[in-house]
Amino acid sequence: MQKRVIVLCYRKVIDNRSVKQWDKLVFDSTYLEFKMQAQNFSQGTAYTSYAELMRNVANARRLTGMVTPSATGYIQQLGSIMPDILNNVGRRFLTFSRFQFEIINSDINDKDKHQVAVNFYSAPLIWHDTIDSYLLISDHLPENQPSAEGDAISTNLMQLQPYVNISSLQYLD
Repeated sequence: MQKRVIVLCYRKVIDNRSVKQWDKLVFDSTYLEFKMQAQNFSQGTAYTSYAELMRNVANARRLTGMVTPSATGYIQQLGSIMPDILNNVGRRFLTFSRFQFEIINSDINDKDKHQVAVNFYSAPLIWHDTIDSYLLISDHLPENQPSAEGDAISTNLMQLQPYVNISSLQYLD
């Protein structure tokens, strides 16, 4: 039987309606940094929104990269464990190996319009089965491979939820 190795992506959207403390810290930090960095592109123009800057100002696409460091410290605090994603017994278990920060919307003059996303990409996982709306998965690590004797491996049962996507799939023999 072919082994299916997947990478999951969880897209965490953060805006002024976010209620968790970590989310609020990321929101405030990234808005302040956006406001400071966007001034470099908006000086002498009437453009104040992220969308206007992207459409009308050369090199404004660099803003995301300039704002990313303001979120990086908070992301490191997670200890490589994805926020909000729980297994069937209510434990955070899914590790991420990389992330991508994204500005969805913002405005220099209106904090309420600020909206960002952090896309968390899991380490490779073995996808064993789908049971109703649950994925049965395990870490794709050498110590988590069944031996010739048929040793059991540790698994997690995870319910599919909004903003979780299988971002890559690989079949191995």
